[in-house]
Amino acid sequence: MPPGQRRVSPHVLREGMGVLWVAVKAEPRIFTLSVLGSALYAAMTVATAQVLGWATEEVVLPAFESGDTTAGALAGVAVAIVGVALLKAIGVAARRFYAGLMQYRLQAEYRRAVTRQYLRLPLAWHHRHPTGQLLSNANADVEAVWAPIAPLPMAVGVLFMLLIAAVSIMVTDLVVAGVGFLVFPAIALINVVYQRRLAPVATRAQQLRAEVSEVAHESFEGGLVVKTLGREESETERFTERAEALRDANVAVGRIRGLFDPVLEALPNLGVLAVLLIGSLRLESGAMSPGDLVNVAYLFTLLSWPVRALGWVLGEVPRSVVGWERVRGVLDATGSLPFGDGSLDGKGRATPLEVREVRFAYESMDDDAAGRDVLHDATFAASPGRTIAVVGPTGSGKSTLTSLLVRLVDPARGAVLLDGVDLRDVRRGGVAETAALVPQQTFLFDDTVRGNVTLGLDVPDERVWEALRLAQADGFVAALGDGLDTRVGERGATLSGGQRQRLALARALVRRPRLLVLDDATSAVDPQVEARILRSIREAQSGEAGGATVVVVAYRKATIALADEVVYLEHGRVLDRGAHADLLERSEGYRNLVNAYERAETERETVEGGEEALA
Repeated sequence: MPPGQRRVSPHVLREGMGVLWVAVKAEPRIFTLSVLGSALYAAMTVATAQVLGWATEEVVLPAFESGDTTAGALAGVAVAIVGVALLKAIGVAARRFYAGLMQYRLQAEYRRAVTRQYLRLPLAWHHRHPTGQLLSNANADVEAVWAPIAPLPMAVGVLFMLLIAAVSIMVTDLVVAGVGFLVFPAIALINVVYQRRLAPVATRAQQLRAEVSEVAHESFEGGLVVKTLGREESETERFTERAEALRDANVAVGRIRGLFDPVLEALPNLGVLAVLLIGSLRLESGAMSPGDLVNVAYLFTLLSWPVRALGWVLGEVPRSVVGWERVRGVLDATGSLPFGDGSLDGKGRATPLEVREVRFAYESMDDDAAGRDVLHDATFAASPGRTIAVVGPTGSGKSTLTSLLVRLVDPARGAVLLDGVDLRDVRRGGVAETAALVPQQTFLFDDTVRGNVTLGLDVPDERVWEALRLAQADGFVAALGDGLDTRVGERGATLSGGQRQRLALARALVRRPRLLVLDDATSAVDPQVEARILRSIREAQSGEAGGATVVVVAYRKATIALADEVVYLEHGRVLDRGAHADLLERSEGYRNLVNAYERAETERETVEGGEEALA
């Protein structure tokens, strides 16, 4: 069973109490204030019964006997009732405010904890978990974990009400108390059956919430593909299937609650009827006074409220336990990248980049299954200031290699070295300070141009414009309405594909990396612009000591020709390396591949030119 979807223990109630104890330990002060408010409410509720009993005994019955009463007596009753009601209102306000505050603080804290864990875990872990599931862990599951927190202080507070009421009833009349208290064993038994019936259904419903989130995220993320291929109906059916399964699971939960909740609420009322029946007999025999009977009957009507409050908590416990298991599945996940204390200061050996017999395989979604090797003993080196073009057919391991070069993942065997230092021995953040990757899939935030280029880096605008100039993006940015302050929309929706790629490239260049890795990062720009970009990068780096090493995954022959050396990959192996002209001459596979790329590019340009002519 995947992490985040673990089976819930049959001891749901015990585990649920453990989760609630975690909440109490996390926010003891706020919980105490909320419970005190609830206790005040409970005490004043019981006090209401005492006031009603006193009013009946001292004011109402004497009024019936004498035929009149005094204004002072009525005022005393009114003051007592209003005073108790006011204190009860204060208790309700304190209970609800602090209970809500505690719940929202815990939700915020655990959402941050889950998000921090996502950022800490390596990409290898993320490869094994669907994005929709991760979204559900950080949102719906965290919300489910702390769902019982809002009614918890109330349930704890009304326990005081239960205790005070029980003592008051026993002090008033033990016979009536014995009859009324027969209700509680029945309530306890029904709650046990309730939890056992509800737990598996709530587990299923919570897991389906994650599945619905996964399908929705995939459909929205792939919206362009879905619309392009006309698969809206198919995606709608796929989402509908999961949504209807979630609906049915929630209906099943509702049926169980609809069956048990009325029973739990009816039992205390049946107890009240029994108390009134026995109490009336006791009243006739003179064993009880009318005021005592009113007091006891009202207290028994109050007992349904504690039962209901406890039921709200117990009803949320199964879902809370499921959410807790799923959240803990993330927080307890292992596999973080280890770091050393080495630094990349450029004072190592002359070869800044070296790939030694690297082997890598993606892990399967099933933790017990071994993944297929994507790279096999890949080996090459690059001197400072050199441009290396990595060329190979689809699926040959080019993008995987770029991830290894900037240590997004670690090789299963072999090593990647910068300045003679294994990247696994570099201190945290050291690789990011030295190397930069511009991936295939460009991602821009719903922020300004400046924000997307700097990503929080404290650099002056002059340096931002310099990076934009190197990426051939300064022209279109200057033409935008607010220049660097122009917002680009979600994922850069207001920009073209080429413009987005150039901003992503400027984001890397503004950091002035000594190793720049471009994973087909200029495929959406015009070939002439791409050539100018690569040429400007080389010219800018030529003036620096040693220069930066550029590794570019390339398809266009013009781009490849700009490289000092070509590394030819096929089926995860480095089949050949050398100058572009030499590889064209001696490697048939390389020659066929590059010529195929060139023919495809020529055909695309011809089609686009024809469309422009027709327009």
